[in-house]
Amino acid sequence: MNAQDIRNSYIDFYKKRGHAVVARAPLVLEGDPTTLFTGSGMQPMIPYLLGKPHPEGNRITNSQTCLRAQDIDAIGDNRHTTFFEMLGNWSMGDYFKEQQIEWMFEFLSDVVGLDMSKVYITCYIGEKRYDIPKDTEAAAVWARLYKKHKLSHGEAEIGSEEDGYARGIKDGERIFYYDGSKNWWSRNGGPETTPVGDPCGPDSEMFYDFGTPHNPDFGAHCHPNCDCGRFMEIGNNVFMAYKKVAEGTFEPLEKPNIDHGSGLERIAAAKLGNPDVFKISLMWPIIEKLQTLSAKNYESHTESMRVIADHLRAATFLAVDGCKPSNKEQGYVMRRLLRRAIRYSFELGIEQNFLEEVVPVIADMYEADFPEVKANRDEVIAVLVKEEKVFRQTLRKGLHQLERFAENGLTGDELFTLYDTFGFPVELSTEEAFKRDLKLSDNWRAEFDTKMQEQRERSRTAAKGAFRGGLGGQDDIHKKYHTATHLLQSALRQILGPELRQHGSNITEERLRFDFNLDRKVTPEEITQAEELVNGWIVEDVPVKFTEYPTQEALDMGAIGPFGERYGDTVKVYQMGEDDHIVSLEICGGPHVDRTGQLGEGGKHFKITKEESSSAGIRRVKAVLA
Repeated sequence: MNAQDIRNSYIDFYKKRGHAVVARAPLVLEGDPTTLFTGSGMQPMIPYLLGKPHPEGNRITNSQTCLRAQDIDAIGDNRHTTFFEMLGNWSMGDYFKEQQIEWMFEFLSDVVGLDMSKVYITCYIGEKRYDIPKDTEAAAVWARLYKKHKLSHGEAEIGSEEDGYARGIKDGERIFYYDGSKNWWSRNGGPETTPVGDPCGPDSEMFYDFGTPHNPDFGAHCHPNCDCGRFMEIGNNVFMAYKKVAEGTFEPLEKPNIDHGSGLERIAAAKLGNPDVFKISLMWPIIEKLQTLSAKNYESHTESMRVIADHLRAATFLAVDGCKPSNKEQGYVMRRLLRRAIRYSFELGIEQNFLEEVVPVIADMYEADFPEVKANRDEVIAVLVKEEKVFRQTLRKGLHQLERFAENGLTGDELFTLYDTFGFPVELSTEEAFKRDLKLSDNWRAEFDTKMQEQRERSRTAAKGAFRGGLGGQDDIHKKYHTATHLLQSALRQILGPELRQHGSNITEERLRFDFNLDRKVTPEEITQAEELVNGWIVEDVPVKFTEYPTQEALDMGAIGPFGERYGDTVKVYQMGEDDHIVSLEICGGPHVDRTGQLGEGGKHFKITKEESSSAGIRRVKAVLA
């Protein structure tokens, strides 16, 4: 059973069980300015999960294409992709836990044919202070089904992710209880940060054990939520059973909902028994085409082929949904995906008619199941091929520039200019330099790597200022959380080192989210230190002010350029503190509060509620003023 078979079997499975099959939503959602792309299967379903009647009834299923642009720089390992499909089924006030779990077990075991001895389950451990019980109900259903199939069904209380690394897995254990950081669903994290008035509830996730050796760099022992790669989450059953009616108070919903999502690519990888998702039937034909075009093999050029396969799938579906390469928002992400794929094609030695050869392979894989792919096939190929031609013209200009640079020897800064302006991979530039005999500066690699890091910090957001700093609004609470984000970054840089930089941020009325570069978990002690620093600065009530400077002067004076800003000739620099006590100095569009003490109004304190991995080498924290 290949990935296409799994998708069609899933839809058919739930259709036979009374679910209306709905078409996927486009990757660019109309009328939703809060997000660039459809990033999850449930995103288009949010209005109905919040109470709006669905026109097709109370049982819905589909396969939703998704795109997460924040993962672009993480592509290259065996499981990260920017583009993926989520198999989903929803019950709006109809069936609930028992039926959902029984169906999922049946689908995975009887339809897909997974070895269920390798499927592990997580459930919610409960929270006494909110009077939310441990989800023994879901665990009991899973245990009954495993017992029926003569498989182990032991239970274990884990708690936090850190507890999992300390404890590990014991013989016979199958079902693991985690806290709200892992097994609670709301639009805004765990129970404590769930917005008042929102539905929410525990969830039960399914993990496939590929049996690969544990990497102790992630923690002493492996467990289902370990990041080492042995376990891969293949699906999540959300039991939307509660409504938060006040801070600390949850009431059961009269008609609870089911929100289920499974990663098609990951289930297909589990079916193959191979943790490399690029070996599945929705990826491997692209790899095979690249091997033919390049006369090189996947094993020796793994990263290049993975990047190309992922990026071209994403760009193809963006084109299907009407997006075109540009320098703005979604079009900018599309252009970046295409040009990054083309850059990697040079490493394979493919220099002509690249997209014209590969995109039809992608269309062939999808057009039978997505009619819009077939209907737009010719236009999609034309749009992508045109972008390649434009980019290759730019590359030719880059060769002329390389000739000029090479006259006096190539520096790392010049190699970066060739990469950033003309799209030359550094390997291509150095190869051309050697062909022409010139000479590279002694520290060219360090200079180039520094420039690359700076570029990543500036360009990870496609909105280019449209959603500056993740700010979602202009009222007081947004100003407070935006200011708190600056303080958090300063605290983390003090604790974790000055090389730490922002790699994304998002602000709502209930919390802030901050992403930053770090190749390990932040320890509980470091989290406590960060909280103490931020709360100390709030108590100090230091002034917050901004001044406009020429961009280079701002950078020279030590101002940090936050993620996503595109700089003109002048920039705003926000300073928190004064004289010899400057807490934060950042380039930012604002707005902010006037003094840090405003963050503590009403007796509130800064609290980090969650720390987790966002992508390879990137950590994510969420925090509240409560």
